Amino acid sequence: MSAAAQSLRQAQAVGDCARYYACMDALVIREAKEDDVPAILDLYRDAELEVEPAFTVKKAQAHLAVFRRYPSYRIFVAVIEQKIVGTYELLIMDNLAKGGRKSGVVEDVAVSPQCRGQGIGRAMMRHAREQCQRAECYKFVLSSNLKRAGAHAFYESLGFEKHGFSFRVELE
Repeated sequence: MSAAAQSLRQAQAVGDCARYYACMDALVIREAKEDDVPAILDLYRDAELEVEPAFTVKKAQAHLAVFRRYPSYRIFVAVIEQKIVGTYELLIMDNLAKGGRKSGVVEDVAVSPQCRGQGIGRAMMRHAREQCQRAECYKFVLSSNLKRAGAHAFYESLGFEKHGFSFRVELE
């Protein structure tokens, strides 16, 4: 664990707000790079997001290159002292039914187990919201697996409301 991450954990444990906010000041959220892919895949596995065993770092890096060709689909990472501690994906899309207004869709949110509960997920969702506001989206949505009750409570604490149902069909 990096010194900043250790300091962040210690600050929260003893309630030292000054040290906590100093660590959060060290948090940088940026677009993912090819070299970030191994850490991103590790975060997905730690969060029990469904990563296919055959999906290698090399294949994931090739997919990242494809994503970069999309005009409004990005993967972001949260970094403290050059260590990736969180990630999320954001798609901003136009909607014909809404008069061309855009919406933002967040996917695959993950925070390192050692750093959960320290404001990183909150900072990433604030970042996603800001990206959507800059793009003039009329809404910002995400979906979460039914079994992730802790994540649901977290999203509700950020002001997300349950809305409708999510359906899927397995194609393989």
